[in-house]
Amino acid sequence: MPDDYSPGSREDFDRLYQVAYPRVYRTLTALLSDPAAAEDCAQDAFVQAYHAWSRWRPDAPAEAWVHRIAVNRAISYRRSAKLRTVAEVLRRLGRPASPPDPAEHAARSDLLDALGALPPKLAAAIVLRHYHGYNNREIAAALGVSERTIGTRLRQAGERLRQALEPSFSLEAPSAFQADSPELYVKD
Repeated sequence: MPDDYSPGSREDFDRLYQVAYPRVYRTLTALLSDPAAAEDCAQDAFVQAYHAWSRWRPDAPAEAWVHRIAVNRAISYRRSAKLRTVAEVLRRLGRPASPPDPAEHAARSDLLDALGALPPKLAAAIVLRHYHGYNNREIAAALGVSERTIGTRLRQAGERLRQALEPSFSLEAPSAFQADSPELYVKD
């Protein structure tokens, strides 16, 4: 059974890695919008989890525990990336910025851009809910916060995504009947 893990068991950790790695990687890819950075963060998270495996408590789901480590690693990565970006701008101050690569721009969707613009804690909640199908309890366990906090983060993330995507994308169902258009009747 995939949920039966023993803390400190190398075989169980190998099994956890096989089960959880693809989901952790996809979560981090959605959070970071960079597959290479997501892979690095996922590997770092599993190395960190392996070192702490003997201290893992079976009262929390193992996959949620690994997700928590991975999301925290992604948050740290985004913070350091922002610092690197600021340092790079300061170092290159005065140089004209190079135009964006059209191929990169075409490969990125509006949703990934909007997710990347969200604060990492909001993005993590929305990705775990809508991409992986976790419920609030599972997300709370993965992120180490209360279920109520997860509800707030999901609402805030939804509002921000709606604002960012509304011009080009709507989550609302289109109206079946147009109220503004005049009614047309067929003459017999």
